[in-house]
Amino acid sequence: MDGSPVSPAQDGGEPSPVRPSVTPPGASAGRPPGRDGGSGTSDSGPNGQVGVVTTGSFALPGDRNGEPKNGESSSLLTDLRSLPNRISVRLRLTVLYGALFFLAGVLLLFVTYLLLRSVLDSVFPAGTGIRYPDGSFITSEAIRDLAMRRMLTRSLLALLGVGIIAVVMGYFVADRALSPLQRVTATARRLSESTLHERIALDGPEDEIKELADTFDAMLERLSDAFDTQRRFVGNASHELRTPLAINRTLLEVALTDPEASDDLKTVGKTLLANNARHERLIEGLLLLARSERELTTRVPTDLSEVAATVLTNLARREQPNEVSVHRELTPGATPGDPVLLEHLVSNLVDNAIKHNSDGGEVWVRTGVLSGYATVQVENTGPVVPAYEIERLFEPFRRLNADRLESAKGAGLGLSIVRSVVLAHRGRVYAAPRQGGGLVITVRLPLTRGRCAVRGRFPAGQGREAPITC
Repeated sequence: MDGSPVSPAQDGGEPSPVRPSVTPPGASAGRPPGRDGGSGTSDSGPNGQVGVVTTGSFALPGDRNGEPKNGESSSLLTDLRSLPNRISVRLRLTVLYGALFFLAGVLLLFVTYLLLRSVLDSVFPAGTGIRYPDGSFITSEAIRDLAMRRMLTRSLLALLGVGIIAVVMGYFVADRALSPLQRVTATARRLSESTLHERIALDGPEDEIKELADTFDAMLERLSDAFDTQRRFVGNASHELRTPLAINRTLLEVALTDPEASDDLKTVGKTLLANNARHERLIEGLLLLARSERELTTRVPTDLSEVAATVLTNLARREQPNEVSVHRELTPGATPGDPVLLEHLVSNLVDNAIKHNSDGGEVWVRTGVLSGYATVQVENTGPVVPAYEIERLFEPFRRLNADRLESAKGAGLGLSIVRSVVLAHRGRVYAAPRQGGGLVITVRLPLTRGRCAVRGRFPAGQGREAPITC
Protein backbone atom coordinates (compact mmCIF):
# COMPACT_ATOMS: atom_id res chain seq x y z
CA MET A 1 0.00 0.00 0.00
CA ASP A 2 1.39 3.38 -1.00
CA GLY A 3 1.47 5.90 1.81
CA SER A 4 3.03 8.76 -0.17
CA PRO A 5 1.19 12.07 -0.26
CA VAL A 6 -0.76 13.31 -3.22
CA SER A 7 -0.62 17.00 -4.12
CA PRO A 8 -3.95 18.79 -3.92
CA ALA A 9 -5.73 20.14 -6.94
CA GLN A 10 -4.89 23.70 -7.81
CA ASP A 11 -8.17 24.71 -9.34
CA GLY A 12 -9.91 25.94 -6.22
CA GLY A 13 -13.32 25.08 -7.62
CA GLU A 14 -16.16 23.16 -6.10
CA PRO A 15 -14.64 20.51 -3.84
CA SER A 16 -15.00 16.88 -4.74
CA PRO A 17 -15.30 14.27 -2.00
CA VAL A 18 -11.94 13.56 -0.35
CA ARG A 19 -10.64 10.02 -0.36
CA PRO A 20 -10.21 8.45 3.05
CA SER A 21 -6.58 8.53 4.09
CA VAL A 22 -4.86 5.24 4.76
CA THR A 23 -2.32 4.83 7.53
CA PRO A 24 1.11 3.99 6.09
CA PRO A 25 3.03 0.98 7.35
CA GLY A 26 4.16 1.59 10.87
CA ALA A 27 1.39 3.99 11.82
CA SER A 28 -0.29 1.43 14.01
CA ALA A 29 2.87 1.28 16.06
CA GLY A 30 2.65 4.90 16.99
CA ARG A 31 3.94 6.41 13.76
CA PRO A 32 1.45 8.93 12.37
CA PRO A 33 1.38 9.35 8.61
CA GLY A 34 3.76 12.12 7.65
CA ARG A 35 5.06 13.50 4.44
CA ASP A 36 8.37 11.74 4.85
CA GLY A 37 6.95 8.66 6.49
CA GLY A 38 8.95 9.39 9.65
CA SER A 39 7.77 8.29 13.02
CA GLY A 40 6.54 10.52 15.80
CA THR A 41 7.11 10.07 19.50
CA SER A 42 4.08 9.55 21.67
CA ASP A 43 3.53 11.76 24.69
CA SER A 44 0.90 9.56 26.30
CA GLY A 45 1.12 10.33 29.97
CA PRO A 46 0.14 8.31 33.01
CA ASN A 47 -3.38 7.93 34.38
CA GLY A 48 -4.85 7.64 30.91
CA GLN A 49 -4.12 11.23 29.84
CA VAL A 50 -4.23 11.88 26.13
CA GLY A 51 -0.80 12.32 24.62
CA VAL A 52 -0.31 14.73 21.72
CA VAL A 53 2.27 13.87 19.09
CA THR A 54 3.68 16.73 17.02
CA THR A 55 5.22 15.72 13.70
CA GLY A 56 7.71 17.78 11.82
CA SER A 57 5.83 17.68 8.54
CA PHE A 58 2.32 16.90 7.55
CA ALA A 59 0.36 16.08 4.43
CA LEU A 60 -3.19 17.29 3.98
CA PRO A 61 -5.55 15.06 1.98
CA GLY A 62 -5.74 15.98 -1.68
CA ASP A 63 -8.35 15.73 -4.33
CA ARG A 64 -8.57 12.69 -6.52
CA ASN A 65 -6.33 13.04 -9.50
CA GLY A 66 -7.34 11.98 -12.96
CA GLU A 67 -11.09 12.20 -12.34
CA PRO A 68 -13.27 14.62 -14.29
CA LYS A 69 -14.45 17.73 -12.52
CA ASN A 70 -18.10 18.65 -12.37
CA GLY A 71 -19.40 19.30 -15.87
CA GLU A 72 -16.38 17.94 -17.78
CA SER A 73 -18.26 14.81 -18.81
CA SER A 74 -21.18 16.70 -20.33
CA SER A 75 -21.40 16.45 -24.08
CA LEU A 76 -21.55 19.34 -26.53
CA LEU A 77 -25.15 18.47 -27.36
CA THR A 78 -26.14 18.72 -23.71
CA ASP A 79 -24.40 22.10 -23.43
CA LEU A 80 -26.24 23.39 -26.49
CA ARG A 81 -29.57 22.19 -25.14
CA SER A 82 -28.98 23.90 -21.82
CA LEU A 83 -27.79 27.16 -23.43
CA PRO A 84 -31.28 28.77 -23.56
CA ASN A 85 -31.67 28.21 -19.83
CA ARG A 86 -28.47 30.17 -19.16
CA ILE A 87 -29.53 33.28 -21.12
CA SER A 88 -30.68 36.15 -18.93
CA VAL A 89 -34.27 37.35 -18.96
CA ARG A 90 -33.16 40.77 -20.18
CA LEU A 91 -31.45 39.27 -23.22
CA ARG A 92 -34.41 36.99 -23.92
CA LEU A 93 -36.80 39.94 -23.78
CA THR A 94 -34.53 41.88 -26.12
CA VAL A 95 -34.47 39.00 -28.59
CA LEU A 96 -38.24 38.72 -28.30
CA TYR A 97 -38.72 42.45 -28.94
CA GLY A 98 -36.39 42.32 -31.95
CA ALA A 99 -38.02 39.21 -33.40
CA LEU A 100 -41.51 40.70 -33.07
CA PHE A 101 -40.35 43.95 -34.66
CA PHE A 102 -38.76 42.19 -37.64
CA LEU A 103 -41.79 39.95 -38.04
CA ALA A 104 -44.10 42.97 -38.06
CA GLY A 105 -41.75 44.75 -40.48
CA VAL A 106 -41.72 41.80 -42.88
CA LEU A 107 -45.53 41.60 -42.80
CA LEU A 108 -45.77 45.35 -43.43
CA LEU A 109 -43.28 45.07 -46.27
CA PHE A 110 -45.29 42.24 -47.83
CA VAL A 111 -48.52 44.24 -47.66
CA THR A 112 -46.76 47.29 -49.12
CA TYR A 113 -45.38 45.13 -51.92
CA LEU A 114 -48.86 43.91 -52.85
CA LEU A 115 -50.36 47.41 -52.72
CA LEU A 116 -47.59 48.93 -54.82
CA ARG A 117 -47.91 46.16 -57.40
CA SER A 118 -51.66 46.76 -57.59
CA VAL A 119 -51.13 50.51 -58.08
CA LEU A 120 -48.51 49.97 -60.78
CA ASP A 121 -50.80 47.51 -62.59
CA SER A 122 -53.56 50.13 -62.69
CA VAL A 123 -51.26 52.96 -63.82
CA PHE A 124 -49.31 50.90 -66.38
CA PRO A 125 -51.71 48.36 -67.95
CA ALA A 126 -50.23 45.38 -69.74
CA GLY A 127 -49.14 46.02 -73.34
CA THR A 128 -48.46 49.72 -72.77
CA GLY A 129 -45.18 51.50 -72.28
CA ILE A 130 -43.23 54.70 -72.70
CA ARG A 131 -41.58 55.83 -75.96
CA TYR A 132 -38.64 58.20 -75.64
CA PRO A 133 -37.77 60.93 -78.21
CA ASP A 134 -34.82 58.89 -79.42
CA GLY A 135 -37.24 56.17 -80.45
CA SER A 136 -36.52 53.73 -77.63
CA PHE A 137 -39.50 52.03 -76.01
CA ILE A 138 -39.85 50.65 -72.42
CA THR A 139 -42.70 48.31 -71.67
CA SER A 140 -44.93 48.62 -68.62
CA GLU A 141 -43.67 45.24 -67.33
CA ALA A 142 -40.08 46.55 -67.23
CA ILE A 143 -41.21 49.68 -65.43
CA ARG A 144 -43.09 47.63 -62.83
CA ASP A 145 -40.18 45.26 -62.25
CA LEU A 146 -37.69 48.12 -61.83
CA ALA A 147 -39.95 49.97 -59.39
CA MET A 148 -40.65 46.82 -57.37
CA ARG A 149 -36.93 45.90 -57.12
CA ARG A 150 -35.95 49.39 -55.95
CA MET A 151 -38.80 49.52 -53.45
CA LEU A 152 -37.95 46.09 -52.06
CA THR A 153 -34.21 46.79 -51.76
CA ARG A 154 -34.63 50.16 -50.05
CA SER A 155 -37.39 48.86 -47.78
CA LEU A 156 -35.22 45.95 -46.61
CA LEU A 157 -32.31 48.30 -45.85
CA ALA A 158 -34.64 50.63 -43.96
CA LEU A 159 -36.14 47.68 -42.07
CA LEU A 160 -32.68 46.45 -41.09
CA GLY A 161 -31.55 49.87 -39.85
CA VAL A 162 -34.71 50.59 -37.91
CA GLY A 163 -34.67 47.01 -36.57
CA ILE A 164 -31.18 47.44 -35.12
CA ILE A 165 -32.28 50.66 -33.42
CA ALA A 166 -35.38 48.86 -32.10
CA VAL A 167 -33.27 46.00 -30.67
CA VAL A 168 -30.96 48.43 -28.86
CA MET A 169 -33.91 50.38 -27.49
CA GLY A 170 -35.59 47.10 -26.50
CA TYR A 171 -32.51 46.14 -24.49
CA PHE A 172 -32.65 49.34 -22.46
CA VAL A 173 -36.43 49.09 -22.07
CA ALA A 174 -36.09 45.53 -20.78
CA ASP A 175 -33.33 46.63 -18.41
CA ARG A 176 -35.51 49.38 -16.99
CA ALA A 177 -38.52 47.07 -16.72
CA LEU A 178 -36.46 44.49 -14.81
CA SER A 179 -34.66 46.95 -12.52
CA PRO A 180 -37.19 46.38 -9.68
CA LEU A 181 -36.46 42.66 -9.87
CA GLN A 182 -32.75 43.41 -9.63
CA ARG A 183 -33.49 45.35 -6.47
CA VAL A 184 -35.38 42.35 -5.05
CA THR A 185 -32.47 40.06 -5.94
CA ALA A 186 -29.87 42.37 -4.36
CA THR A 187 -31.87 42.53 -1.14
CA ALA A 188 -32.28 38.75 -1.03
CA ARG A 189 -28.53 38.24 -1.47
CA ARG A 190 -27.72 40.58 1.41
CA LEU A 191 -30.10 38.88 3.79
CA SER A 192 -28.95 36.85 6.76
CA GLU A 193 -30.31 36.28 10.24
CA SER A 194 -28.70 39.54 11.38
CA THR A 195 -30.11 41.61 8.46
CA LEU A 196 -33.71 40.40 8.31
CA HIS A 197 -34.81 43.91 9.23
CA GLU A 198 -34.06 45.08 5.67
CA ARG A 199 -37.02 45.60 3.35
CA ILE A 200 -37.34 46.26 -0.37
CA ALA A 201 -40.01 48.96 0.09
CA LEU A 202 -40.52 49.27 -3.65
CA ASP A 203 -42.25 52.42 -4.90
CA GLY A 204 -44.22 52.72 -8.10
CA PRO A 205 -47.51 51.66 -9.66
CA GLU A 206 -49.48 48.76 -8.22
CA ASP A 207 -48.37 46.29 -10.84
CA GLU A 208 -47.18 42.68 -10.68
CA ILE A 209 -43.61 43.60 -9.71
CA LYS A 210 -44.83 45.83 -6.87
CA GLU A 211 -47.02 42.96 -5.67
CA LEU A 212 -44.02 40.62 -5.74
CA ALA A 213 -41.88 43.05 -3.71
CA ASP A 214 -44.64 43.54 -1.12
CA THR A 215 -45.08 39.78 -0.80
CA PHE A 216 -41.33 39.39 -0.30
CA ASP A 217 -41.36 42.07 2.41
CA ALA A 218 -44.21 40.28 4.19
CA MET A 219 -42.24 37.03 4.06
CA LEU A 220 -39.21 38.78 5.57
CA GLU A 221 -41.39 40.08 8.38
CA ARG A 222 -42.58 36.56 9.18
CA LEU A 223 -39.02 35.21 9.04
CA SER A 224 -37.77 37.94 11.35
CA ASP A 225 -40.51 37.14 13.86
CA ALA A 226 -39.70 33.42 13.64
CA PHE A 227 -35.99 33.99 14.29
CA ASP A 228 -36.77 36.28 17.22
CA THR A 229 -39.05 33.61 18.67
CA GLN A 230 -36.36 30.97 18.24
CA ARG A 231 -33.73 33.14 19.93
CA ARG A 232 -36.04 33.80 22.86
CA PHE A 233 -36.86 30.10 23.16
CA VAL A 234 -33.20 29.06 23.17
CA GLY A 235 -32.42 31.68 25.81
CA ASN A 236 -35.37 30.70 28.00
CA ALA A 237 -34.72 26.99 27.55
CA SER A 238 -31.07 27.49 28.42
CA HIS A 239 -32.04 29.09 31.71
CA GLU A 240 -35.04 26.93 32.60
CA LEU A 241 -33.32 23.62 31.84
CA ARG A 242 -29.88 24.33 33.26
CA THR A 243 -31.00 25.82 36.56
CA PRO A 244 -32.86 22.75 37.95
CA LEU A 245 -30.03 20.45 36.92
CA ALA A 246 -27.46 22.72 38.55
CA ILE A 247 -29.52 22.73 41.76
CA ASN A 248 -29.82 18.93 41.67
CA ARG A 249 -26.07 18.58 41.15
CA THR A 250 -25.33 20.88 44.08
CA LEU A 251 -27.73 19.02 46.40
CA LEU A 252 -26.29 15.65 45.43
CA GLU A 253 -22.71 16.82 45.90
CA VAL A 254 -23.55 18.24 49.34
CA ALA A 255 -25.31 15.01 50.32
CA LEU A 256 -22.32 12.93 49.23
CA THR A 257 -19.97 14.98 51.40
CA ASP A 258 -22.06 14.29 54.51
CA PRO A 259 -19.92 12.08 56.78
CA GLU A 260 -23.04 10.49 58.27
CA ALA A 261 -24.38 9.35 54.90
CA SER A 262 -24.71 5.60 54.57
CA ASP A 263 -23.02 3.57 51.87
CA ASP A 264 -26.37 2.87 50.21
CA LEU A 265 -27.15 6.58 50.15
CA LYS A 266 -23.76 7.37 48.64
CA THR A 267 -24.24 4.68 45.97
CA VAL A 268 -27.63 6.08 45.01
CA GLY A 269 -26.26 9.63 45.12
CA LYS A 270 -23.37 8.79 42.79
CA THR A 271 -25.78 7.11 40.37
CA LEU A 272 -28.08 10.13 40.41
CA LEU A 273 -25.11 12.48 40.01
CA ALA A 274 -23.90 10.56 36.94
CA ASN A 275 -27.42 10.58 35.52
CA ASN A 276 -27.66 14.33 36.17
CA ALA A 277 -24.34 14.87 34.38
CA ARG A 278 -25.62 12.95 31.34
CA HIS A 279 -28.74 15.11 31.28
CA GLU A 280 -26.58 18.25 31.43
CA ARG A 281 -24.51 17.04 28.49
CA LEU A 282 -27.65 16.21 26.56
CA ILE A 283 -29.15 19.66 27.16
CA GLU A 284 -25.87 21.39 26.27
CA GLY A 285 -25.73 19.37 23.06
CA LEU A 286 -29.33 20.18 22.12
CA LEU A 287 -28.84 23.89 22.79
CA LEU A 288 -25.62 23.90 20.79
CA LEU A 289 -27.38 22.05 17.96
CA ALA A 290 -30.17 24.63 17.97
CA ARG A 291 -27.65 27.47 17.92
CA SER A 292 -25.57 25.96 15.12
CA GLU A 293 -28.64 25.52 12.91
CA ARG A 294 -29.24 29.28 12.88
CA GLU A 295 -27.65 31.77 10.51
CA LEU A 296 -24.32 33.08 11.78
CA THR A 297 -24.39 36.53 13.33
CA THR A 298 -20.61 36.61 13.84
CA ARG A 299 -18.10 36.10 11.04
CA VAL A 300 -14.46 36.83 11.83
CA PRO A 301 -11.32 35.31 10.24
CA THR A 302 -10.52 32.24 12.34
CA ASP A 303 -7.44 30.07 11.85
CA LEU A 304 -8.42 26.41 12.10
CA SER A 305 -4.90 25.46 13.18
CA GLU A 306 -5.21 27.75 16.22
CA VAL A 307 -8.65 26.36 17.00
CA ALA A 308 -7.37 22.78 16.77
CA ALA A 309 -4.33 23.61 18.91
CA THR A 310 -6.58 25.08 21.62
CA VAL A 311 -8.84 22.02 21.56
CA LEU A 312 -5.89 19.63 21.79
CA THR A 313 -4.32 21.62 24.62
CA ASN A 314 -7.52 21.43 26.65
CA LEU A 315 -7.87 17.77 25.74
CA ALA A 316 -4.40 16.91 27.04
CA ARG A 317 -5.45 18.05 30.53
CA ARG A 318 -8.30 15.56 30.69
CA GLU A 319 -8.10 11.90 31.54
CA GLN A 320 -9.22 9.39 28.94
CA PRO A 321 -10.17 5.83 29.83
CA ASN A 322 -8.74 4.17 26.71
CA GLU A 323 -5.30 5.89 26.61
CA VAL A 324 -5.61 7.16 23.05
CA SER A 325 -2.63 8.89 21.44
CA VAL A 326 -3.51 12.05 19.52
CA HIS A 327 -1.22 13.22 16.72
CA ARG A 328 -1.37 16.80 15.44
CA GLU A 329 -0.38 17.92 11.95
CA LEU A 330 -1.43 21.57 11.82
CA THR A 331 -0.81 24.19 9.16
CA PRO A 332 -2.67 27.53 8.94
CA GLY A 333 -6.04 27.73 7.23
CA ALA A 334 -8.37 30.64 8.05
CA THR A 335 -12.10 30.75 7.45
CA PRO A 336 -14.67 33.50 8.17
CA GLY A 337 -16.94 32.23 10.92
CA ASP A 338 -17.92 32.04 14.56
CA PRO A 339 -14.84 31.06 16.62
CA VAL A 340 -16.96 29.50 19.39
CA LEU A 341 -18.89 27.28 16.98
CA LEU A 342 -15.70 26.33 15.12
CA GLU A 343 -14.11 25.31 18.41
CA HIS A 344 -17.16 23.16 19.17
CA LEU A 345 -16.85 21.65 15.69
CA VAL A 346 -13.23 20.56 16.17
CA SER A 347 -13.88 19.53 19.78
CA ASN A 348 -16.79 17.29 18.78
CA LEU A 349 -14.75 15.68 16.01
CA VAL A 350 -11.85 14.94 18.35
CA ASP A 351 -14.08 13.78 21.24
CA ASN A 352 -15.98 11.51 18.88
CA ALA A 353 -12.72 10.05 17.53
CA ILE A 354 -11.48 9.34 21.08
CA LYS A 355 -14.71 7.92 22.50
CA HIS A 356 -15.26 5.57 19.58
CA ASN A 357 -11.73 4.22 19.56
CA SER A 358 -10.00 1.08 20.75
CA ASP A 359 -7.75 0.84 23.80
CA GLY A 360 -4.36 2.25 22.92
CA GLY A 361 -5.73 3.59 19.64
CA GLU A 362 -4.66 6.66 17.72
CA VAL A 363 -6.20 9.88 16.43
CA TRP A 364 -4.78 12.20 13.77
CA VAL A 365 -5.88 15.85 13.62
CA ARG A 366 -4.88 17.78 10.49
CA THR A 367 -5.59 21.34 9.33
CA GLY A 368 -4.51 23.39 6.35
CA VAL A 369 -5.55 24.84 2.98
CA LEU A 370 -6.72 22.46 0.28
CA SER A 371 -7.80 23.58 -3.21
CA GLY A 372 -8.87 26.98 -1.97
CA TYR A 373 -10.68 25.70 1.14
CA ALA A 374 -9.77 25.82 4.81
CA THR A 375 -9.71 22.16 5.79
CA VAL A 376 -9.71 20.17 9.02
CA GLN A 377 -9.53 16.39 9.06
CA VAL A 378 -9.83 13.99 11.99
CA GLU A 379 -8.90 10.34 11.51
CA ASN A 380 -9.11 7.63 14.15
CA THR A 381 -8.61 3.94 14.62
CA GLY A 382 -11.41 1.88 16.07
CA PRO A 383 -14.19 -0.48 15.04
CA VAL A 384 -14.93 -1.08 11.38
CA VAL A 385 -17.61 1.33 10.10
CA PRO A 386 -19.69 0.09 7.15
CA ALA A 387 -20.01 2.69 4.41
CA TYR A 388 -23.81 2.42 4.42
CA GLU A 389 -23.89 3.36 8.13
CA ILE A 390 -22.01 6.65 7.76
CA GLU A 391 -24.99 8.74 6.63
CA ARG A 392 -27.00 7.65 9.69
CA LEU A 393 -24.19 8.63 12.07
CA PHE A 394 -24.86 12.28 11.24
CA GLU A 395 -28.46 12.01 12.43
CA PRO A 396 -29.25 13.20 15.98
CA PHE A 397 -29.03 10.51 18.70
CA ARG A 398 -27.43 8.01 16.32
CA ARG A 399 -24.39 5.90 17.21
CA LEU A 400 -22.75 2.94 15.55
CA ASN A 401 -24.38 -0.36 16.55
CA ALA A 402 -26.48 1.38 19.22
CA ASP A 403 -30.06 2.42 19.72
CA ARG A 404 -31.24 6.00 20.11
CA LEU A 405 -30.82 5.98 23.89
CA GLU A 406 -27.92 7.76 25.53
CA SER A 407 -24.90 5.64 26.38
CA ALA A 408 -21.74 6.21 28.33
CA LYS A 409 -20.09 7.47 25.13
CA GLY A 410 -22.53 10.34 24.75
CA ALA A 411 -25.97 11.26 23.52
CA GLY A 412 -25.22 10.80 19.82
CA LEU A 413 -25.26 14.52 18.98
CA GLY A 414 -21.58 15.07 18.17
CA LEU A 415 -21.67 14.55 14.40
CA SER A 416 -25.09 16.20 14.14
CA ILE A 417 -23.59 19.32 15.70
CA VAL A 418 -20.62 19.08 13.32
CA ARG A 419 -22.93 18.92 10.32
CA SER A 420 -25.01 21.88 11.51
CA VAL A 421 -21.93 24.03 12.21
CA VAL A 422 -20.52 23.22 8.76
CA LEU A 423 -23.85 24.07 7.15
CA ALA A 424 -23.99 27.39 9.03
CA HIS A 425 -20.51 28.21 7.69
CA ARG A 426 -21.51 27.22 4.11
CA GLY A 427 -19.01 24.39 3.97
CA ARG A 428 -19.03 20.66 3.37
CA VAL A 429 -18.24 17.65 5.51
CA TYR A 430 -17.13 14.29 4.13
CA ALA A 431 -16.87 10.99 5.98
CA ALA A 432 -15.34 7.72 4.85
CA PRO A 433 -14.48 4.44 6.58
CA ARG A 434 -10.80 3.96 7.34
CA GLN A 435 -9.15 0.79 6.15
CA GLY A 436 -8.55 -1.42 9.14
CA GLY A 437 -11.24 0.23 11.23
CA GLY A 438 -12.17 3.73 12.26
CA LEU A 439 -13.38 6.78 10.41
CA VAL A 440 -11.96 9.69 8.41
CA ILE A 441 -13.96 12.92 8.60
CA THR A 442 -12.92 15.93 6.50
CA VAL A 443 -14.47 19.39 6.82
CA ARG A 444 -13.89 22.00 4.11
CA LEU A 445 -14.90 25.61 4.77
CA PRO A 446 -14.67 28.82 2.70
CA LEU A 447 -11.22 30.33 2.87
CA THR A 448 -10.66 33.85 4.17
CA ARG A 449 -9.58 36.06 1.27
CA GLY A 450 -5.89 36.83 1.18
CA ARG A 451 -5.03 33.85 3.40
CA CYS A 452 -4.00 31.30 0.75
CA ALA A 453 -0.25 31.60 1.29
CA VAL A 454 0.17 28.28 3.11
CA ARG A 455 -1.10 25.16 1.40
CA GLY A 456 -1.18 21.77 3.03
CA ARG A 457 -1.45 18.26 1.69
CA PHE A 458 -3.27 15.28 3.12
CA PRO A 459 -1.95 11.75 2.66
CA ALA A 460 -3.53 9.91 -0.23
CA GLY A 461 -5.91 7.14 0.68
CA GLN A 462 -7.87 4.29 -0.72
CA GLY A 463 -11.26 2.90 0.13
CA ARG A 464 -14.91 3.39 -0.50
CA GLU A 465 -16.26 6.87 0.12
CA ALA A 466 -19.50 7.94 1.74
CA PRO A 467 -19.58 11.77 1.46
CA ILE A 468 -21.90 13.61 3.80
CA THR A 469 -22.64 16.82 1.91
CA CYS A 470 -24.05 19.83 3.74
